[in-house]
Amino acid sequence: MKNKAKIIAITVLAMLLPALSGCRISYKLNGAALDYNLYRTIQIDNFPIRAALVYPPLQQMFENKLLDYVTRNTRLQTVDTRSDLQMEGEITGYALSPQAVTENALASKTRLTITVRVKYTDNKQENKDIDQTFSAYRDFDSSQMLTEVQDQLCEEICDELVLQIFNATLGNW
Repeated sequence: MKNKAKIIAITVLAMLLPALSGCRISYKLNGAALDYNLYRTIQIDNFPIRAALVYPPLQQMFENKLLDYVTRNTRLQTVDTRSDLQMEGEITGYALSPQAVTENALASKTRLTITVRVKYTDNKQENKDIDQTFSAYRDFDSSQMLTEVQDQLCEEICDELVLQIFNATLGNW
């Protein structure tokens, strides 16, 4: 009897396994809401630093992350001349500010904030243009020197800014 139940269970599993493996739900949520019949190209210009405080590697870091994200998440071809879509702008802010204050009136946390102004031009539909400022920040312990954490913080902040910009422009959220 025990052997018979085992055979039945194996038979049922053998019949269900192909059915279950053939059913797979898959989602790709990259956020791009583009009509690729209308839009084929994008031009992403430089984003020079216009902030009072300057961290020189920031411009290249931000531009690379933006270009990489657009390339990975859309089928748009990047071009250097006239295009269907265009993104340009500038890094307008790179600022440090004290955050959490201890009982002896010293800051225990410092906030690094980066601000980017983006002008997004849709050369096919004028009502889709955007001229907007985006900003993101990260806090770090005030016992650390900015030079110790600056690269990592800038990487994280740039990732967040790129996501905000993508969602507001190409993602059409």
